[in-house]
Amino acid sequence: MGQIQAQTKEKSALVLIETQNEWMHEDGKLYKALVKDKEMMKNSIANIEKALDYARKNNIEVLHVGLRFEKGYPELANGKSGLRKAIQNAGTFPINEFGSQFYEPVKPIEGEFVVTGRVGASGFTGSNLDAYLRNNKIENLYLVGYATHVCVESTLRDAHDKGYNTFLISDGTSAFNRTQQDYVLNEIVHHFGKHLTTKEFVNE
Repeated sequence: MGQIQAQTKEKSALVLIETQNEWMHEDGKLYKALVKDKEMMKNSIANIEKALDYARKNNIEVLHVGLRFEKGYPELANGKSGLRKAIQNAGTFPINEFGSQFYEPVKPIEGEFVVTGRVGASGFTGSNLDAYLRNNKIENLYLVGYATHVCVESTLRDAHDKGYNTFLISDGTSAFNRTQQDYVLNEIVHHFGKHLTTKEFVNE
């Protein structure tokens, strides 16, 4: 694989961001309400499956960064704007319900770390992600998931500022539409890391 040399695989992780039913299942609330470019979404799902399969077979750590909230959204209490308001209004990612469950084809398997405690757009906010990465001496993060211009971008920026080498797998992510996707790839990513395709990641 071009981006990961054999000696650095043990320092690398594939990070799946919100690979949950809300986004990926056709009955998910966000899939139905926000995903306008369904073809881009379906393509990203297929590529996440490919990247995940490669990581599992090649000694690359896999981390699952979901989002789920307690009943009544006490973690977001009094949120008056942005995601803190929108998530409550939409009723998305309720703990132990369909929307917050990991999408079946890419759900965690034994030995893969499931991040807990997250309450913000970035996968690091309130969670044990940073502690896990540092304790396991992981330096290179390959990001896939949703949505490109919101939580993936927030995690990318945060990871960069925390000192990680960050890579966004461009076709293993999806925004609501192509304009948003292209803007992140063309105008944002290079400030905080690099982007590559799934094919480059698996070096087919």
